[in-house]
Amino acid sequence: MAKLDARRVAGVLADPGPFRAVLLHGDDAGLVRERAESLVRAVMGGKTDDPFRMAELTREEAAKPGVLAGEASALAMTGGRRVVRLREATDAHATALKDALATPGEALMVLEGGELTARSKLRVLAEAASDVAVIACYRERGEELARTLGAMFREEGVQADPAALSWLAARLGEDRMQTRREVEKIALYVGAGGKVDEDAALACAPEGALGDLDEALMAATAGDPAAADRALVAAFSEGANPVQVIRSALRHLQRLHEAAVAGGDAGVLRPPVFFRHKPAFDRALRLWSPGALEAVGNALLEAEKRTKTTAYRESDVTIARAALAAIARQAAALTQR
Repeated sequence: MAKLDARRVAGVLADPGPFRAVLLHGDDAGLVRERAESLVRAVMGGKTDDPFRMAELTREEAAKPGVLAGEASALAMTGGRRVVRLREATDAHATALKDALATPGEALMVLEGGELTARSKLRVLAEAASDVAVIACYRERGEELARTLGAMFREEGVQADPAALSWLAARLGEDRMQTRREVEKIALYVGAGGKVDEDAALACAPEGALGDLDEALMAATAGDPAAADRALVAAFSEGANPVQVIRSALRHLQRLHEAAVAGGDAGVLRPPVFFRHKPAFDRALRLWSPGALEAVGNALLEAEKRTKTTAYRESDVTIARAALAAIARQAAALTQR
């Protein structure tokens, strides 16, 4: 089956029905995990720890001939449908999935993949199979993320002001599980039946790496290389990773570009610029032309390609620092004109 329409995702997560397998893939690992756990609960109810109905395979185990097919065709000793879960599904498991689908069985196979391209062998196989549901799990941005945050707060029994949702949407969203934890923390802060306003969001918003990264980006585009590098070093020490830095820089440049083509009006941006960052943002708007921002954005895309790796490498940190330093130097040069 082809990729599920977004409107069908919730229904399949609640009841996978006739599907023999569900492939979850995308750049939001937390959303992949969250949806996989929803599928497990949908099939097993409150007995998610029943060893007779749940089989978790490692990447190496699932790649061995016959292992996935054997688990998918096995019957539960205690009755009910079984779940076979593979947390690190890759193209190396395409043959195993093909064999499992060719073998009769009632178990639901839940495959959690990463960023699988359209040409991925596993994804191509899954999308062509009528008894496999393929669900993309990509990071949400902007208004889409704000709507999701609003729904999460309602689940926690609190309401949130639109302004607070917009501000939080600019800081969260890299990982669904982390986002949900932050929502739970803020909901606990305002209490049941309370309301999340900008003050509550600011009081509870994650600092550390995210805060330092924000400062680094603002300093870089405003032309302060030393401050940008200090803040970036602090962000790395707090747990930021090179890919996160590059992607955050790209989003920051995109927002600057959007405001620049609107005549230098930051008021068009949604979510709005955080009040604490507005002076630096406005200064950057006065420095950068839309064309210059596009050129820097293209350079960042090349840096992102070089840092996309499953392993954390010191060379990737160097690439990210160099990319931000180049932006800061260019902005500093623009201030001399």
